[in-house]
Amino acid sequence: MPIRMRFTTWRSLATAAVAALVAVLVTPMAAHPAPQESRPVYSYENAVREAVWVDTGLDGDSDGTSDRVAVDIVRPREPAQQGRKIPVIMDASPYYSCCGRGNESQKKTYDAAGNVVRMPLFYDNYFVPRGYAFVGVDLAGTNRSDGCVDVGGRSDIQSAKAVVDWLNGRARAYTSRTGTTTAKASWTNGKTGMIGKSWDGTIANGVAATGVRGLKTIVPISAISTWYDYYFSKGAPLYDSGPDWLSNYVDSPDARAKCAAVQQELVAGAPRTGDRTPLWSERDYVKAASKVKASVFLIHGMQDLNVRMQHVGPWWDVLAKNGVERKIWLSQTGHVDPFDFRRTAWVDTLHRWFDHELLGYDNGIDREPMADIERHPDQWVTSKAWPPRGTDTTTLRPAEGSQEGVGTLGLRKGSGTETFTDNPQLSETDWAAQIDTSTPDKAGFVTGPLTRDLRVSGSSKVTVTATPTTSTAHLSAVLVDLGPDTIRDYAASGEGISTLTDRTCWGVSTTGDSSCFRETQAKTTDVDYTVVSRGWADLGNHASGTGVPLTPGKAYTITLDLGATDHVVPAGHRLALVVAGTDKDLIDPPSTTPTLTVDLSRTSARVPLVGGAAAFARATAGSASAAPEITPLDGVQAPRTAQRVPEGAR
Repeated sequence: MPIRMRFTTWRSLATAAVAALVAVLVTPMAAHPAPQESRPVYSYENAVREAVWVDTGLDGDSDGTSDRVAVDIVRPREPAQQGRKIPVIMDASPYYSCCGRGNESQKKTYDAAGNVVRMPLFYDNYFVPRGYAFVGVDLAGTNRSDGCVDVGGRSDIQSAKAVVDWLNGRARAYTSRTGTTTAKASWTNGKTGMIGKSWDGTIANGVAATGVRGLKTIVPISAISTWYDYYFSKGAPLYDSGPDWLSNYVDSPDARAKCAAVQQELVAGAPRTGDRTPLWSERDYVKAASKVKASVFLIHGMQDLNVRMQHVGPWWDVLAKNGVERKIWLSQTGHVDPFDFRRTAWVDTLHRWFDHELLGYDNGIDREPMADIERHPDQWVTSKAWPPRGTDTTTLRPAEGSQEGVGTLGLRKGSGTETFTDNPQLSETDWAAQIDTSTPDKAGFVTGPLTRDLRVSGSSKVTVTATPTTSTAHLSAVLVDLGPDTIRDYAASGEGISTLTDRTCWGVSTTGDSSCFRETQAKTTDVDYTVVSRGWADLGNHASGTGVPLTPGKAYTITLDLGATDHVVPAGHRLALVVAGTDKDLIDPPSTTPTLTVDLSRTSARVPLVGGAAAFARATAGSASAAPEITPLDGVQAPRTAQRVPEGAR
């Protein structure tokens, strides 16, 4: 195997002397430089295609036998014939038969012997000729696997962890779903990298959080880091259903017949009150992140309204705290795979990442900037670290303005109150469009036009003290960049991309498995404002993870967690904070329609700014305070009804 050319300690003088002596004695053939890139030297057409069923050690479907998960394998034939072992790239998914993978919704297909013919996506076509095995795992309860889907819980995670264990000789597999003939992974060195979008990437996060040996790296794309935050935001429901609906959506027919008890556990453990229960604790990978040993290459759309950016900040920060090697891409898209928004750069970067992490090639990717950020459609910048050094959380404070509900945003503590009435028929786009107009449904606070660019990088928090008129109330907080721009149209059906008819090929094709995929391009729109970040909460969750009825007329304080972002508000634009009630189609409304009075002296936004408070002060110094022209501003269309499935249809 190639030598991993990274050194973290100094050699002693004695060791260096021995190395020098060895260098003199080796032959010229042995002195060839270490490889920098894996090459497509192996036959894809002649690759081994096989299936095994790995014993998970669980009996999720309660049929009296241990569940086995189906594992489809495509690997080059030549290394095993030459006595060499190879690493594995693995995608564990619930979607291989029910829904499909990628922008073209590809599903697995099989030959008469039950071996995979078409493996979705390009990973096998591209990486198998380069000396990797590709493994596609059907999560428990899906496709050809036993067991039940439990939506990010023990069964889901063990489905994939058991495969990593088998690849490393610690678990048992069989050549059939019910037979007794065992199968060994003698062809691999056990080094595994997991990849996947959405639910697939979520499984990668969860398996990494077990600390399983042999998992060297994960590449989670638009992935969940804690399942509570997929369904709720501090008690405010993001969807009108829970994980039982999602489990039923992907369960195989066999699983649906056997998994009623698991379905009931999901219903009972995830009450629509939004209370934090043991079910959610089991599915919180952030809390288990101290066990993560694998490196992480994270990709996410900053306008993803399915798996929202709240899944990025806490996960990224705790990985940093635990010294995990990390890399990140942040795009302007919604829930979109990087293969469809930055294809050439993505394939090249992923190739070098796996070469470095699984083959040990010293190709320099670990010394490159940590972050790639899409600043404008198809225009990317990099940061050596993310958030960049010099970023400081700055407290911005709302204050009353010259008209009701239209205030200012600055560094000085405000006074007075603002009042609005929840209108579940309006969303963040309605509030932003009317930011300079007094409306009964929101309170808006705006800086003057900036005299310098101001960069927001990281996760913001907004603390609100509000007095409701009813026993239930939901809150939304939104940061907005007010000014003209051309952005990816993340609210359209493609979530920032358009799919074309031409195809490009990435790897080797066979009759049954093409490596050619439809090209895409950025779908853009001209806007007068851009929503930078947003967050939500049920005011009844003000004290803990359990919601309580509110006392009308009593003031409550709660902090809303806004999604992470990296956005530059250009000079000449304004930065706005909106506080309102129900954000239509992004959270569900409360059972009542409250009017809320916000105490401005006890309300603030903590925003991570590059340069901190000094940068904000410079950017707002001398900015014009003249009232803007009062006309509705144009933005993206209102957010579509939120999906209830963290899938990768794009």
